Amino acid sequence: MGSTEVTPVPKRLSESNDINDIYGPNLKILPCNNQVKELQTILRDKNTTRSDFKFYADRLIRLVIEESLNQLPFSKCVVTTPTGAKYNGLKYQKGNCGVSIVRSGEAMEQGLRDCCRSIRIGKILVESDADTHEAKVVYAKFPDDISERKVLLMYPIMSTGNTVIKAIAVLKEHNVLEENIILSNLFCTPIAAKSLVTAFPQMKILTSEIHSIAPNHFGQKYFGCSRFIVGETTNEQEKDIGRMRHERYLDVIV
Repeated sequence: MGSTEVTPVPKRLSESNDINDIYGPNLKILPCNNQVKELQTILRDKNTTRSDFKFYADRLIRLVIEESLNQLPFSKCVVTTPTGAKYNGLKYQKGNCGVSIVRSGEAMEQGLRDCCRSIRIGKILVESDADTHEAKVVYAKFPDDISERKVLLMYPIMSTGNTVIKAIAVLKEHNVLEENIILSNLFCTPIAAKSLVTAFPQMKILTSEIHSIAPNHFGQKYFGCSRFIVGETTNEQEKDIGRMRHERYLDVIV
């Protein structure tokens, strides 16, 4: 019998000492342990059922959101315990909000609400031209005072970074400072990471993994869409857009 050739597993960038040299200090990768690696494996496995996919995706989302919140500013405070003792603690500074990039970014909204019960969440819808693949913003709705807030921008999968770059440009058009944006992401390719840190060096990025292959089936599997193709709008997306138009939930900006 012939021997079976085993392809070596590439070294994870989170384990490399030169990640800051490649992407700068504002890109951070979720600390990897066996739990995180198992979640990433399940989400990449083509045999994972949709119910399992959503369950484990929500777990990874929660971990990424929790770590993203660590990037927000805190202030010191003193509270009194039930025994009357004083405790020196911390609290979030006011003025934070979330923004999800429709549609896959909406998968991360509940994870943010689970951590911040009353946080306000805006939305951006970016579509890609079927022929040119150029991203364009179709809708956007933000809190009126978003320029004064720290923004957690949520988008789970980044292959090229074009969609996120367009969304950030819209935030900056609404006078959001680049250093006030924290991008929460699950899976990112090296190309997307490099594009984003080059275009927006002051923005903070938090991802669970940088890998050359992104699980682009995420939106299709999580939401149960029959198809989810870059450059096209799914039937489910069209229904969502119609519903949001009807409810006047989003403002047309084009």
